[in-house]
Amino acid sequence: MQISPCRTYHAITSSATTLSMPDGRSVYKIYFISIIGRDRPELYEWERCPFTREKFQHVFADGGHEGIGFVVAFPHITKVFRFAPSIETVLDVGEFETVSMQPKDCTRPDGYHEFACYAEAAIAAEEYHAWARSASVAEYLEFRCVGVDFPVVSHDKLAQYWT
Repeated sequence: MQISPCRTYHAITSSATTLSMPDGRSVYKIYFISIIGRDRPELYEWERCPFTREKFQHVFADGGHEGIGFVVAFPHITKVFRFAPSIETVLDVGEFETVSMQPKDCTRPDGYHEFACYAEAAIAAEEYHAWARSASVAEYLEFRCVGVDFPVVSHDKLAQYWT
């Protein structure tokens, strides 16, 4: 197995909001996540990114996304999670370039597909728990993920182990 170097990872929730979509039924909770402590913070931190959270909300609203779910938006990548219209106990995910909201392929060279970074996985777990516990969409939409700090202590433990 080939291990690639990984950058440090400490994500934080920069802000969160709820966005009702133009179709009048679809609603997404948006979590704006920054990765702090990296070089070129304008690529990873919302507070330093030239593309604003407000612009993102306009681009996202114009994108035709339907359903109920949540969005984890970093300045460089966005994941849209929605409860599947065909099997609502399943969580679908789509990956996009944040600024353009054009689809992004997160397939890995060895046949795997990126599920989520730590912040995305933690938020997805809390949101999924909220969906499972809620008796209605309105009750689900009242929930907000409480996680705001997502540090990864060691970003090279697999490389250390494998070599």
